[in-house]
Amino acid sequence: MIQSEVRIRSFRSQPRNLRGSVMMKIEEKHAANGSLVGTSQLPLGEKHQANDKPEENGKAQVSPKQEADGKGDTPRKSLNLYSWQEIQRHNQKTDQWLVINRKVYDVTSWADRHPGGRRVLNHYAGEDATDVFRAMHLEIDIARLYLKPLLIGELAPGEPSQERNKNAQLVEDFQELRRTLEAMNMFSANLGFFSLHLIQILILEALAWLMLWHFGNGWPITICISFLLTISQGLSVKWWNHRHFQHHTKPNIYPKDPDIDVGPLFLVGDLQPIKYGKKKIKYIDYEKQHLYFYMVGLPLLMPVYFNLQSMQVMYLGRYWRDIVWVSSFYIRYFITFGPFYGIFGTVLLIYLVKFLESPWIACVTQMSHIPMKMSREENRDWLSTQVLATCNVEQSFFNDWFTGHLNFQIEHHLFPTMPRHNYQKVAPLVRSLCAKHGLQYVTKPILKAFGDIVRSLKKSAALWMDAYYET
Repeated sequence: MIQSEVRIRSFRSQPRNLRGSVMMKIEEKHAANGSLVGTSQLPLGEKHQANDKPEENGKAQVSPKQEADGKGDTPRKSLNLYSWQEIQRHNQKTDQWLVINRKVYDVTSWADRHPGGRRVLNHYAGEDATDVFRAMHLEIDIARLYLKPLLIGELAPGEPSQERNKNAQLVEDFQELRRTLEAMNMFSANLGFFSLHLIQILILEALAWLMLWHFGNGWPITICISFLLTISQGLSVKWWNHRHFQHHTKPNIYPKDPDIDVGPLFLVGDLQPIKYGKKKIKYIDYEKQHLYFYMVGLPLLMPVYFNLQSMQVMYLGRYWRDIVWVSSFYIRYFITFGPFYGIFGTVLLIYLVKFLESPWIACVTQMSHIPMKMSREENRDWLSTQVLATCNVEQSFFNDWFTGHLNFQIEHHLFPTMPRHNYQKVAPLVRSLCAKHGLQYVTKPILKAFGDIVRSLKKSAALWMDAYYET
C-alpha cells in the first residue's frame, strides 16, 4: 500500500459536494479571464532581500489579494514588448526567459534559488509557462510575489498568448476547465480522508507490535508484520521534489524527465534503444532486459535505488530538516522493534519491508508511463504533454486505495496540487475535454497495465537489437 510519508500535505478545508446543477461548458469563454500575474506591476527596479523575499522599492505595497484581482494602485511603468521569436532565443542555462499570462520574466538569476530546483525553470526557458506555473504552485499568491522583481516586459499586442505551434482553443479550454474546478472547490482537501490514512498507519504499526509481543519474532510473524509495515516510507523531501517536479513538468521527454533516464541498466521508449544500438553500446544484454526488470528492477527500486539517492542528496546538500525527518523514521523503528530484534535485526527488518514493498511501488509508478509515448522536446501545450505521456488504470476501491489513487495518473499530472480523493470526481470532465480535441484518454485494467511494462521493455529491446546488429 502506498502511503509515502514524504507526500503528506496539510490542507485547509473540505471540498463542497459536487451534486447540484453545476454544468461545465468548455466551449464558452470565461467571463472574467484574469491574469495569473495581475494587471498591476511593481517597478522594474525591485530587488531581493537577503532572505530571497521580494523587497518593495519605497512604493505603495499591493496585497496578494489586490494583485490577484488586478486592483492594486501601484503606478506601472511602460513595459518592453517582445515577440515570440525573441523570447525563444533565451532558452539556455545562462539565459532563461519565461512567459506567464503574456508577461515576460527573466528568471536566470533566480533559477538557483527556485524552491522547485533550477532544472524545472530551464526546462521551460523560452516557452509559455502559464499552465505549468499555475499547476505546480499550491500557494499561488506567494509565488506571484516572487515573480514581480523578475518582470522585464510583455508580449507585443500582435503576438498570441502562447507559441504559434500550440492550439489556442485547446489552451483556453483547459484553462477554463481549471477555473471551473477551482470554483467547484476541487483543490481543497477533505481532512477526514487524510486523517483516516494516518489512523490506518498507526493501527497497522500498533498491530505489528502487538503480534510480536504476543507471538514472538519467528520468521512467519516477521514476514507478516513486514507486509503490515509497507505503508510508510522515510525519504528526503528535497530529493523527491526536485526529481518529481522535473518528471511532472516534462513527463517522458528526453532528457528532461529523470524518470526515463534509467540507462545503462534499462533502455526505454524508441529513441534511447536506437541511440545505444547505433553507437554499438552493450553494457548488458538488452535483449533480456524485461527479465532483468523482474530480477533487479522490481525488488531493488526502493531498498537500493531510491534510498541511496535520497541519502546522497540529503547529506551532500546538507538538508538538515530532511535529515532530521528521515532519522525520526528510523529512530521510531528502533524504539518500537529494537527490543524484539536488537539493532542489527531491526536494520534487517527495515530492509525486508523495503524489499517487500518495492515490486508493488515499481509496478504502480511505472505502469502509467513506460508504455506511453516518449520523445524529445516538442513544446506541446500542458494538456497534450501530460495526456500523451500518461495513462489511467480502471477505478475500483482496491485500485484507488492500494495505489494511493495513482490509478488516476492523468488527473494527477494535470493537477498535481489537487487532493487525490478528488481525482475520480474530475476525471469525466478531463475525459470530455480530451474527446473534444482528439486526444486519446487511455484507461486500462490494472493487470494489463502491469503487463504493458514488460511488453514495452521487450519492444525497446527489439529496437536496440535492430540498430545494434545493423550492418
